[in-house]
Amino acid sequence: MFRAIPSACRRALAPLAAGLLLPTALAAQEGALALELNAQEQTETGCKLSFLARNSHDSDIAGAVFETVLFDTGGQVERLTLFDFGALPAGKPRLRQFVVPGLQCEALGQILINGATRCEAGTPGACTQGLRLTSRTDVEMMG
Repeated sequence: MFRAIPSACRRALAPLAAGLLLPTALAAQEGALALELNAQEQTETGCKLSFLARNSHDSDIAGAVFETVLFDTGGQVERLTLFDFGALPAGKPRLRQFVVPGLQCEALGQILINGATRCEAGTPGACTQGLRLTSRTDVEMMG
């Protein structure tokens, strides 16, 4: 028969459960590249996109260029472009900004990272295997 666990026991067990789950979550994040669309800002010449890149591999990525597809809010392709993220040192976050000429930020609905056209890294697949994409904006990141 199932009995509810008293709230005092749940509070006492919460740190133990967190301690068991946290190493698993951290292990899933190790050895991967994460790209976060952190902000977007309209400029006179276009839409400025700010990405936070985190390389959690054991070694640096000397250079990374991603083929990127921009979709409007209706889901239609607006353009295909290349974003050069440059060097991404291991264990150090890096902010990269790109101004997309002629693009109105409010018209941007989704960004697809279509793949890496260049990846200079000691680890094969460092730029694409396990790539994690997130967004702090209304624009969805896909890959």
